[in-house]
Amino acid sequence: MPRQPALALITTGAALALLAGCAAPPHTQVRTVVQVAAPAPVVSVYVDPPMIQPEPVLVDVAPPPMLVEVPPPPPMVQAVWVGGYWGWQGRWVWCAGHWMAPPQMGYVWAQPYYEHRDGAVIFIAGHWAGAGVAFVPPPPGLHLSLQVSLDGGARPVGPAGVFVPPPPGSRPGLVVPAPVGTPPAVVVSAPPVVNVGMRVTNNINNHNVTNITNVTNITNVTVVAPPAATANGQAYQGSIPAQAHLAAALPAVVQARAPRPAYTPAPAMATPPVQPAPARMRAQDLPQPAPMAAPAARPAPHAEPPLPSAAPAPSQPRPAEPRVQHPEPAHDRPHAEAQRPPAPPPSQAAAKPAPQQPTHREHGPHDKEDPRHGEHHGEEAR
Repeated sequence: MPRQPALALITTGAALALLAGCAAPPHTQVRTVVQVAAPAPVVSVYVDPPMIQPEPVLVDVAPPPMLVEVPPPPPMVQAVWVGGYWGWQGRWVWCAGHWMAPPQMGYVWAQPYYEHRDGAVIFIAGHWAGAGVAFVPPPPGLHLSLQVSLDGGARPVGPAGVFVPPPPGSRPGLVVPAPVGTPPAVVVSAPPVVNVGMRVTNNINNHNVTNITNVTNITNVTVVAPPAATANGQAYQGSIPAQAHLAAALPAVVQARAPRPAYTPAPAMATPPVQPAPARMRAQDLPQPAPMAAPAARPAPHAEPPLPSAAPAPSQPRPAEPRVQHPEPAHDRPHAEAQRPPAPPPSQAAAKPAPQQPTHREHGPHDKEDPRHGEHHGEEAR
């Protein structure tokens, strides 16, 4: 009897072990990996800036972080560094920087305009402005149709108001509040940011992140960021030149180089400022050559009127025209046609006077007297 409980216990344990092995399969570890889509390739274009302020556009996503584009030496004193910023062409494209002479005297370069408003971005491209023409920001109640980016992107993150894109290598979507007219290149040399907090000011004591004071004759601007905003966790403060070409030439923390566009314009030296084209003169307005001196006309004899061949030579050489002569009776002029010398060529007609024709001829027995000849002598007698 004592063996039966032990055998029953062994049998029960074996059955439980068998059931446990069938019911509980080996544990499988599952890892979930989330991959962030890589940003779209940068499209670099060359833009010929307009000569008036363009119309604003409303975009659903923020411009990407800035890129590094070091300007070459200026080709001329009056050259202006234009471009070097993100522009809108159905997607955010890099408007390549280049030197350019102002199109007309007195024109100045107006920086691009970015504004964070109602969760979207209002953008106005950089352009030339005439002398005394001030930039007009979009009014608060302006209604625009929202344009959706073809390449996607990040929604704007940061305070509402005017801004510039973040430094190279920053978190996409962040905006850096800045005054109106600030060149976007002022943040190229700043450290990348991963959180809201970086701003550009005219005065280090001004902490208003929605500052929209115009940057016109200011030599430097100040870029500041708290430790919580930068990628390295350190506070940043830097005085940056307010001129775009000087700010873009500073060494960058992240070398995110801008690609060159497929089309590169000729150097600015080859395209000087536009000058008015000379007026096109019509043919009748062209100066005429001085007329040649015509030979002195000799008085015609009183015996008979001047013959057609004795007309004065024209002031300018003309090609000879065929002359139609009407046949005359043979008895009227028996010797006139035989004695008349051949007409000189056109080139000689202007150089020397026409040969003198005989003053009168003898009347033959059959010649008829011209009735006008008698009238001429009658007038003389009177």
